[in-house]
Amino acid sequence: MHLILTQKKPIFDAALDHLQKELGALRTGRATPALVESIVVSAYDSMMEIKSVASIQTQDSKTLVIEPWDKSLMKNIEKAIRDAGTGLNPLVDGEAIRIIMSSMTEENRKQMVKKMKEILEETKVAIRQIREDARVQITKMEKDKTMSEDEKFKLFDEMDKMTKEYTAKVEEVGKKKEEEIMTV
Repeated sequence: MHLILTQKKPIFDAALDHLQKELGALRTGRATPALVESIVVSAYDSMMEIKSVASIQTQDSKTLVIEPWDKSLMKNIEKAIRDAGTGLNPLVDGEAIRIIMSSMTEENRKQMVKKMKEILEETKVAIRQIREDARVQITKMEKDKTMSEDEKFKLFDEMDKMTKEYTAKVEEVGKKKEEEIMTV
């Protein structure tokens, strides 16, 4: 594998990892720590993710329990969850914050699928941008005479194959997530 392809592969992988993280935060009707762990909360004069200031557990399939390590952050965490636009309703319960997931309606599920498809498209655009960056790099190498024209076209083909492979992975992840969202 050529050096350029070797350099771009981790970037493709990072785009796929980012997609997984984004989709993990989408609500499917089941309680999962991924729904709230990346929400940013004001703590100690800086902005931190909830997972950095509290433990997050699933009590059952419909309930999340967030226990801040510093109880003075309780109000900040509650406010951050409310303001995050996730549609989650945190309840302060003594030493912890509980989030009870409401059942998703058909309309909510369709909205989540729509949002998921937007995220998938953003990832595909990012993957195509990585390919274009590689193409620019390859073309420059050919102009600088460090690569032959035949090599350039061979690398273009390999880059296109890699792009198609990662786009297919994005589609596969999207199908699984859509199934998960639409399952009642």
